[in-house]
Parts: sequence; structure tokens; C-alpha cells
Amino acid sequence: MLSPARMLALLVPLALMAGALGSQYIGGLSPCEMCMWQRWPHYAAIVAALLAILLRRTALSLPLTVLAGLLILTSGGLGVYHAGAEYGWWKGPEHCTGFAHGKGADLLKSILAQPLIRCDVPQWTLFRVSLAGWNALFSIAGGLAVLVLASVRPRAA
Repeated sequence: MLSPARMLALLVPLALMAGALGSQYIGGLSPCEMCMWQRWPHYAAIVAALLAILLRRTALSLPLTVLAGLLILTSGGLGVYHAGAEYGWWKGPEHCTGFAHGKGADLLKSILAQPLIRCDVPQWTLFRVSLAGWNALFSIAGGLAVLVLASVRPRAA
């Protein structure tokens, strides 16, 4: 039987990646660079969780499960950073936001240098929360849940 921590460590990033890829390939939303940054820890968490499941009878399973939880939290942290840039709480990376060329450069050069998919403009929101915000919320909650569940010792039968 799979432990709840290992199961959650696999299901959280799988569900979030299904949502991200579904919004891209079915919903027609193009990811920006910061969106892609948030995906990499989820991919790594999926690999770590699968290894934890495959090696569930070894001493490596728990560290791999914890690693998956930390990777999920990492994506959540990147989501907070991305959402903050979208909401104007702080500047995002200059190369993918509207802050890139505001230093007196000529207007045409500035417009042409802007990325096609800007990181500081949400393409979609639900209840005024962007996809980056939803990723942050679900990743932080899911990553913390994995770590809490991984810290609980199973009861002896």
C-alpha cells in the first residue's frame, strides 16, 4: 500500500502539470518564461515521487518523498514570485516584463524588444487569482502536506 505522503507527492505535481499543459494545449494559453520555471520543479517532483514509490521498501523512499515535497514547494515559491510580478507587487525579470526598456530607449526599439508572452500580465484569472497564483496556493499547500505526512511515523499493526 502506498503511504499518503508518497501518493500526494506524485498526485500534486501530476495534477498541476495536467492543468498547466491542459491550459496550454487545450485552452490555448501560451506560457511565459516564468510559467516554464514553475514547471521544472514539478517535473523533478514527479520523478522523485515515482522513485520513492518504486523504492518504497528501501531507506531511500523517505528522502525521495521529502525531496518531492521540497520541489513542490519550490514551484510554489516561484509561483509567488511570478504572481507578485503580475500583481505589480515587485518587478519581475526585466527580459520578460514591461520593465525591460523604460530607460529612455527609443519607443520602436522598446516595443520590438518586448517578449511576445509577458511575464507580468496574467493571461487568465479565476476569482482574480492568476494561474501563477493558483500554482503557488496549491503547490505550497501540497508541498507542506507531503512534508507533514512524511514526518508522521506509521503505526505498528
